[in-house]
Amino acid sequence: MSPSRSRNQTELDDEDYGPSRTQQRRDALAVLTLAGQLVELPPSRLAKLDLPDDVVREIDNTRRVTAHVARKRQLAFLAKVMRRYDEADFANVRAELGENRDKQRQETAAMHRLEALRERLIGDDGDAALSTLLDQHPGIDRQHLRSLIRQARVEKLAPNKPPKAYREIFKLLKDLPRPDDSSEASLPDGDATSPDA
Repeated sequence: MSPSRSRNQTELDDEDYGPSRTQQRRDALAVLTLAGQLVELPPSRLAKLDLPDDVVREIDNTRRVTAHVARKRQLAFLAKVMRRYDEADFANVRAELGENRDKQRQETAAMHRLEALRERLIGDDGDAALSTLLDQHPGIDRQHLRSLIRQARVEKLAPNKPPKAYREIFKLLKDLPRPDDSSEASLPDGDATSPDA
């Protein structure tokens, strides 16, 4: 048998030994990350997840530990308990947490878009933003919105005055119906990423 052939055979034999140490380490870190996410969940959300009883018990134990090093050690133990189970046992939990993170990101992005729109309405070029907004939402009380914009501009110039109109504009924008969930659905031209607020 030639040396190259025996080397190839050795490589094939190595594949039969299961996952590499690097992969095992990655898997262990993924479980540790999931354990940390579960510990941070509010109890009401945790109760809705389908988790094994011993995992739930260890999550409770981890929450009770306040000292940093001890908590880290307890979190590692929780991950060890979780590794006794198949990856498939936590597939639904991962999906649930992933969906919630996506939803939170979408909600945060929507808030930022509304804040940027409010800044454009109050800013120097507010007329263009207002005109586009009124075109997209003809049902808005135009007079009320214009009045709020004027008040918000005054509030901006008087820092000691509470930003009541400023907040009301945000609430009004937040309550507007959106035609769909696309990111720029309810925004005038010049999306939220435009710096000119």
